Amino acid sequence: MDPLYLDNHLLAVSKPPGLLTQADRTGDPDLVTLAKAYLKERFDKPGNVFVGLVHRLDRPTSGVVMLARTSKAASRLSDQFRRRVPQKHYLAVVEGDLGDGGSWTERIDAIDKGGGGSVDVVAAGEGQRAALRYRTLARDPGRSLVEVELLTGRKHQIRAQLAALGAPVLGDFRYGNPTKFSGGRGIALHAFSLTVEHPTKREPVTVVAPPPDAWTGLFDAAVAEAIRAVPSSS
Repeated sequence: MDPLYLDNHLLAVSKPPGLLTQADRTGDPDLVTLAKAYLKERFDKPGNVFVGLVHRLDRPTSGVVMLARTSKAASRLSDQFRRRVPQKHYLAVVEGDLGDGGSWTERIDAIDKGGGGSVDVVAAGEGQRAALRYRTLARDPGRSLVEVELLTGRKHQIRAQLAALGAPVLGDFRYGNPTKFSGGRGIALHAFSLTVEHPTKREPVTVVAPPPDAWTGLFDAAVAEAIRAVPSSS
């Protein structure tokens, strides 16, 4: 594990596609368990190691995850995410063309709760409010690279909303894109930038991560420019 940011209160890492953020009933490897093992070995800590999970990425999504190393940090970061203070930016390769950009607020709700665990856009007045902004960074025939700023944090929000706009994320078969991506375990959705307020210093911390190797050949120049444009605290 190679940290993107590390101090006494925070650990930021880049989650690969296909890795669970938190353990579930499958027993598959997960980021939190790997982070605990990393900290235990790096700092030669006896006994259990505290790692607080304050936000998540979907299993097939890659990118920045901020973890808390102390209970104080976990409490304060959790409060930030509840108040939607953090700035969350994603890159996505989608089928089709969304135009130059825009903002979209809709209602989404869980469907198929006993099976796939998907969400769907629902009628006004139902479900949970879901808001995002997006802009198109590059295009080629049939596909686009978009930057998405997530303004709320609903389950599968970006995936469901982009699909509802007619532009499903590359590799996201659950939302209508049958193209395999990253060995079939990932999708072309990457959380490339996250800004939080440091839990003790009370100053912004911005963490940036380039997409994984599976993105090679997908709008390389535009992706690199998007990464360079964000000043990182690491």
